[in-house]
Amino acid sequence: MKDFDSWLKTFRPSISDYSYYTNFEAIYGKIDTIRIELNILNTLVGSKNIQSDFEAIISRYPETLKCIPILLAVRKNEIAAQDENGCFLYNFDKANYPIEQYKVFMEKTGLFDLLSNHIISNLIDYVTGVETGLDSNGRKNRGGHLMENYVESFIKKAGYTKGINYFKEITIKEIESKYNVNLSCISNKGKTTKRFDFLVEKNSNLYLIETNFYSSGGSKLNETARSYKQIAQEISELEGVKFMWITDGGGWRSAKNNLRETCDILDSVYNLKDLENGVLEQL
Repeated sequence: MKDFDSWLKTFRPSISDYSYYTNFEAIYGKIDTIRIELNILNTLVGSKNIQSDFEAIISRYPETLKCIPILLAVRKNEIAAQDENGCFLYNFDKANYPIEQYKVFMEKTGLFDLLSNHIISNLIDYVTGVETGLDSNGRKNRGGHLMENYVESFIKKAGYTKGINYFKEITIKEIESKYNVNLSCISNKGKTTKRFDFLVEKNSNLYLIETNFYSSGGSKLNETARSYKQIAQEISELEGVKFMWITDGGGWRSAKNNLRETCDILDSVYNLKDLENGVLEQL
């Protein structure tokens, strides 16, 4: 039996790796698709006749129009805007208004001022900054896979091979079909769909594994603990099937009572420190 309080102290505040913060490879890739057009628009930087110069560029190089949304940190090819003259839905793949109306857009959004008054010096650098800011929105998706990827690295390190004796994101139906086991006790007699993050097969036992990481507290943690407590109780009646929960994160310190209750029922609750100490090799 683990000393719960001592064990909880080993939970870490973050599992962010170096690639979590910004995906520069993706950013550079997006810029490369419009690099030529951005360089053409660069001629507007510092222009003393911004309106006429913009009209000349769009008339001669209409493809440069597709760069305008990203200058406003928008990735869509359509932007809606309204004023006293009505509501407009601008298309930047193919102009759906006369150039005069696009000049209104550039003026009223402040882009003409940005370009003509040297507030920026180079559109490539400017868009790189914009894309870097937008890429921060992707951290949630990247963070959602960090724990799974980290746990999977320890599964591999323990000697398991994907598709042979361990499987990732496997459903109850797939488990029942592959191993001829009845898991109706955790699927409400087949009425609900459940997917486990991993299944590991060892010594004729099936280990159904869930993973998560919580850096902050909230009601979600209590719900998770109660849910896994119920799964643990239901699976305990099955021969050769075991439930394992790998979790971590400082958020649990504010929900430790619920976590403690689950640990009292389920002795196979582990954190990242346990993985580093080789718990998977000891199955």
